[in-house]
Amino acid sequence: MSVRRALFFAILTAGASAAPSTLRMQPFGTLPAGQPARLYTLENSRGIRADITDYGGIVVRLLVPDRNGVLDDVVLGFDSVEKYAAGSPYFGCVVGRVGNRIAGGKFSLDGKTYTLVTNNEPGGKPCHLHGGRVGFDKALWNVTPRPGPEPALVLRHLSPAGDEGYPGALTVEVTYMLTADDALRIDYSATTDAATPVNLTNHSYFNLRGEGRGDVLGHELTLRAARYTPVDAGLIPTGKIAPVAGTPLDFTAPHPIGARIGTSTEQLTFAGGYDHNFVLDSQGGTLALAATVHEPATGRVMTMWTTEPGVQFYTGNFLDGKLTGKRGAPYPFRGGFCLETQHYPDSPNQPAFPSTILRPGRTYRSTTLYSFSAK
Repeated sequence: MSVRRALFFAILTAGASAAPSTLRMQPFGTLPAGQPARLYTLENSRGIRADITDYGGIVVRLLVPDRNGVLDDVVLGFDSVEKYAAGSPYFGCVVGRVGNRIAGGKFSLDGKTYTLVTNNEPGGKPCHLHGGRVGFDKALWNVTPRPGPEPALVLRHLSPAGDEGYPGALTVEVTYMLTADDALRIDYSATTDAATPVNLTNHSYFNLRGEGRGDVLGHELTLRAARYTPVDAGLIPTGKIAPVAGTPLDFTAPHPIGARIGTSTEQLTFAGGYDHNFVLDSQGGTLALAATVHEPATGRVMTMWTTEPGVQFYTGNFLDGKLTGKRGAPYPFRGGFCLETQHYPDSPNQPAFPSTILRPGRTYRSTTLYSFSAK
């Protein structure tokens, strides 16, 4: 064992013995270019566990208890880095410099037009999605473990100027922390040397029954969002902010995800289900409750808190049973849901939306917290 790896394991061992929590590392396979990937396990004193890999900053596993105290993995994903690299619908990753869509892959900033890599064509209209073809989900991040009572990983990545067409070199830091009160906390920060859009998020697919245990249509969702941003056939916001009242997008009171998902409305037809940005009542700036999800069969409850003004609710509309997960079960249509905290999609082209432009001398900061309980 090298001196560097021996020192790393000594740090982990010291941290684990000094607190009733653990932080471990193990190999997670090899990427096509030959780089080894690693899997880090965070576990708190109550047995809640998160497995995170340095490839894409992916949350690979998240084990939380049901009402009887039985742990199960509630995020979709694969059991090796090779499977992620071969093709993944962004399971669990930090997606890119701008997480959601940018119309036509173009925007203007300070009098100059920038052309990004386009990699998505909903409704036959090309756009830039999740940071492009080679987003942060395909980067091998630098990791610093932080053992202690609330174990954490600090992931760092440098996105150079011109990366997927973006201006400015962006230095990104993402910290995953498993808290003592059973929450996965994600803190994002970034700095740049030139003005650039930044809108970071995590793309975990959740199934509170357990990954690979059917669809999520029976999950009951509440969103603290009385408004949303309607989209066109290309899933680009029209620029309007509309009330959810009287529409199938009204989750201001608890509703099963599947109760109205098949309603023949323009918005659900465009997206093939739910794939919409909801305008949170809190409007960002402070950590506020944004969503609650209850799974009746297991009793599991997930509450999501964020400093962001919006959240993209997505219902796994492109899952089709062809991908097999960690327990060897296929992931069916709508076998997971995403709650991606964010500024609104296409913000660089929508002057009425909250700005996503980061400038030199400023620091981008964002926090999202997924908290788990059972009833």
